[in-house]
Amino acid sequence: MNILGIESSCDECAVAVVEDGKRVRSNVVATQIPFHAVYNGVVPEIASRKHTEWIYAVAAEALDKAGLSAEAIDGVAVTSRPGLLGSLLVGLHFAKAFAWARNLPFIAVDHMLAHLYASQLVLEGEGVAGKTETAAEYPFLGLLVSGGHSIICRVENFDDITVLGTTIDDAVGEAFDKVSKYYGFGYPGGAVIDKLAKTGDPGAFRFPMPNLYKGDPQGKGHRYDFSYSGLKTAVINQLEQFRVKKGPGLPEASRADIAASFQKAAVEILLRGIFNALEDTGLTTVVAGGGVAANSYLRSRLAERRDIKSVFPPPELCGDNGAMIAGIGFRYLLRGDRSPLSATASARVKGFKRKYP
Repeated sequence: MNILGIESSCDECAVAVVEDGKRVRSNVVATQIPFHAVYNGVVPEIASRKHTEWIYAVAAEALDKAGLSAEAIDGVAVTSRPGLLGSLLVGLHFAKAFAWARNLPFIAVDHMLAHLYASQLVLEGEGVAGKTETAAEYPFLGLLVSGGHSIICRVENFDDITVLGTTIDDAVGEAFDKVSKYYGFGYPGGAVIDKLAKTGDPGAFRFPMPNLYKGDPQGKGHRYDFSYSGLKTAVINQLEQFRVKKGPGLPEASRADIAASFQKAAVEILLRGIFNALEDTGLTTVVAGGGVAANSYLRSRLAERRDIKSVFPPPELCGDNGAMIAGIGFRYLLRGDRSPLSATASARVKGFKRKYP
């Protein structure tokens, strides 16, 4: 069963073909980074216009790379939430038209759930033999980290999650982008800082961890939640206050030291929530998804814990892509779920962010 997956929630125009919810036959991602880099962030109007210009050609390329005609597609899956509304609508309407014209089953999906599914996919050339049906047995702890979301959840099935913790302000990927923009590291911030940090000293600055226990003397409230506004402020506006070595004659902090110290603090904030959730739930497996799941420091720190299993998608499937949409779409369609052609897009999902205190 070949499913066409379409993803256009932000600035990646992506279409893929996945066979039986597992084998990625093609995965085409047309990135808009050059158009947004000058602004050091995504401009929604530019994003939606580029999706409109590109989506037909991207879909045609995905079919061509899969070695399939449109008639060989058995179903269509598309992101309908969350994301930039204008961008979402482009992909959603294209998917509807494709499905309607060929009388194909159509399903609109949540792309954050699809990020959790990405680690189950097998890229061309990897071989399916020996691959388990799922990357991890349910239930497991899910970590969804991107420019718009930072979520810890208990995952019971591919479409059944309970949010345990989330950001109360900035998402981790957003913090990476804002710090990178301020210091002129480049765009997108996550990838640039990860690369720059490899030559820096993560101990050059000791940035503070956020305290989310206001009004909670037992310290149990917000035990799995995150906050990045304080770290962002410390790195941008109060840098020298947190420098470990101070005094006259010392050289100015290098860009690499700033990047490495910030990255360490940002990831440690995530890890505190993850380890708290593992302890409290008794779960022993963490499955990550989202752009920040490609971060090398996050991967290495979780790998240090020999008492838990950490599962990550390959780096090319961490960011937004059509393969994860097609993969999870297969699961819905196999179960008999369908979306009406009246389905619309939603910029947000209730419960993915939390108020404080």
